[in-house]
Amino acid sequence: MTDKTAKLIFWGGTLSSLILFLILTVDTHRQVGALTHADKLSAQVLDGKRAFQKYNCNDCHTILGFGGYYSPDLTRVYSRRGPDYIRNVLQHPEVAFANSFRKMPQQHISETEIGNLVAFFEWVNNIETNDWPPQDSKKYRAANRLSSAAGVSRGAALFQENRCFDCHKLEGVGGDTGPALDQAGQRHDEETIKRIISQPQSVNPQATMPSHEDMSASDVSAIAEFLAKQKGEGR
Repeated sequence: MTDKTAKLIFWGGTLSSLILFLILTVDTHRQVGALTHADKLSAQVLDGKRAFQKYNCNDCHTILGFGGYYSPDLTRVYSRRGPDYIRNVLQHPEVAFANSFRKMPQQHISETEIGNLVAFFEWVNNIETNDWPPQDSKKYRAANRLSSAAGVSRGAALFQENRCFDCHKLEGVGGDTGPALDQAGQRHDEETIKRIISQPQSVNPQATMPSHEDMSASDVSAIAEFLAKQKGEGR
C-alpha cells in the first residue's frame, strides 16, 4: 500500500465518521424534547432534581446510566415501586431496610422535598430510554414469563417477572427488605395472600409494600396460589 492510499483511507474514514457523528448528534438534539417529555418538566420536577443532588443520591444509586452501584437503579423506580413506597423509604429508611444488608442513611428529608423527589422520579420514569435499564425492560419481563412454558408454574414465573425477589427471599434467594416467603402458606391462606398482593395495607396498615391494584385478577390469583403452597416443608 502506498502512502497516498493510506492517507486517503485515513482521511476518508475520519471524515465519514465525523459526518455521521454530527448527523446523529443533531438528530438526538432534535428528539430530546419529545423523548424526555420536556413539556412536563415542571418546577416541582426541577426542585426534585435539586433535592436528588443535594442529598448525593448518585453516590449509591444509578439513574439514567450515571451513579453508584451500591443500591438499586432508580431510572424506573416509580413504575417498579410506586409513589407510596418511595415516600416511605425516604421518610423511614432505617425501618424499610431494617432487614436488608444494604443500609440507607436517615437524612431527615422534608415532606416538601419528598414530594419533589417523587415528581422527579415520575418524570424520569417516563423518559424514552430504549428499554434501559434492562432489568426493567418489558422484553426482559416477557422472557421471564416464557419460563412458565419450561415446566415452571405460571405463578412462579409471575413472581419472578414482577420483581418480587427484589424484596423477598425464597429458598435463600432474594432481597431482605420484606419477609422471607418460604412459609407464606403457613402464615396466610390464599385469599389473604391475594389481598396482600393487591392492597397490602388492607391486611396490615403498617405495611410498606407497594400495592399492585393494577395487576390483573388472574395474575394475582396465580401468584397467590404459588405462595400458598410455600409451607416450609422439610426445613
